[in-house]
Amino acid sequence: MSAVDPVTATERPRRWALPKALGPRAQVAAGVVTGFVALAWADATGLLGTRPGWWLLPVAVAAALGGAAEFAALVARHGTRLREATVQFAVAALPVVTAVGATVATTTTPCASSLTGLGWAALACAVAVAALLTAEVLHYGDGDRPVERAAAGALVVTLVGLPLAFMVALRVVGGAAGVEGRGAWPVIVPLVSLIAVVKGGDIAAYLVGSLIGRHRMAPRLSPGKTWEGAVASLLAAVGLAWLVIERGGGSARPVGGFVVFGLAVGALGMLGDLCESLIKREYDAKDSGTALGRMGGVLDLVDSLTLAAPGAWALWTFGCPG
Repeated sequence: MSAVDPVTATERPRRWALPKALGPRAQVAAGVVTGFVALAWADATGLLGTRPGWWLLPVAVAAALGGAAEFAALVARHGTRLREATVQFAVAALPVVTAVGATVATTTTPCASSLTGLGWAALACAVAVAALLTAEVLHYGDGDRPVERAAAGALVVTLVGLPLAFMVALRVVGGAAGVEGRGAWPVIVPLVSLIAVVKGGDIAAYLVGSLIGRHRMAPRLSPGKTWEGAVASLLAAVGLAWLVIERGGGSARPVGGFVVFGLAVGALGMLGDLCESLIKREYDAKDSGTALGRMGGVLDLVDSLTLAAPGAWALWTFGCPG
């Protein structure tokens, strides 16, 4: 879903008219949210004795595989064919090794375990890039565009795999949010705060931009995005940050509190959306895929999280108690 009004200049509806695609998008979004809430509950309660993050890990792996496949299809439009299976494996490995690293960490401190897990992810990322380059060395042929193919593969590893690893680590950090908190909810607050702020901002920007958006924010890159939608996105982000963080029940807080978190993560969410717009513009695509129907593809769903996830992780980790 776009972070700001996706309606183009030629398709802009009349003032106060909601977009026709709102209904179908809302149906898909409701299904996605329902599934996520169920898995988040299972993860927060440690259902069946699982460690933090393991109930949500299949979602990260599915997003990694789908995002890598969509990216491969996009670059194929310009004649660059990635080694798709290798790239998919590399992207999916990052959130998995983060979860494994955090689980086997010798420390019981959630923030230290999160750092350990991301250390594993950094190593996996380096190995993945080396593997992509090595594959091009072993299969070198004239006219094969080996450097371009390896560079595109490395981009999807870092653009999709690393943010997913940060989201897994953010769930691990959630153990610190439960200090002096009651019930299972506080441990999931850091991850939920990221998703609520970014996706809530998406929805606010889409609605406000569609209704009253007039001033284009990036007319050449994405004509439908408006400053009115951007302001609505940030306001919604701060409001949702307050709701999730302040009313979440835990004692931990991100650096700067909910206001800094909402503004910073909300702004990074919009920038991530623009970055994906850049990629789609380069490859002449309206959506990254069709896996989610009217909502587009997997990359369209996670685009605004790509830059926001590291930012949210940093704010929560530096704000860890002790």
